[in-house]
Amino acid sequence: MRIEVSIAKSTALPNGALEALNNELSRRIEQQFPAHSSQVTVRFATNNNLSVIGGLKEDKDRISEILQETWESADDWFVHDVS
Repeated sequence: MRIEVSIAKSTALPNGALEALNNELSRRIEQQFPAHSSQVTVRFATNNNLSVIGGLKEDKDRISEILQETWESADDWFVHDVS
């Protein structure tokens, strides 16, 4: 299953946020779908979008929930070094 998350270029994110989101989202998806080999990609694009390739509609719905939970809990897992 391939998961692609696109974040609008106009979204202001701190340095390292895309990589951190990619790592955290990959970890959470792997926990929920241990039987699937998943490749997660997070990148900037024109618009926000989620694509799940090779999964069922139920998989996409659950991955969308995981993405929402991950985004909303960023204060818990993202450490931004301001130095």
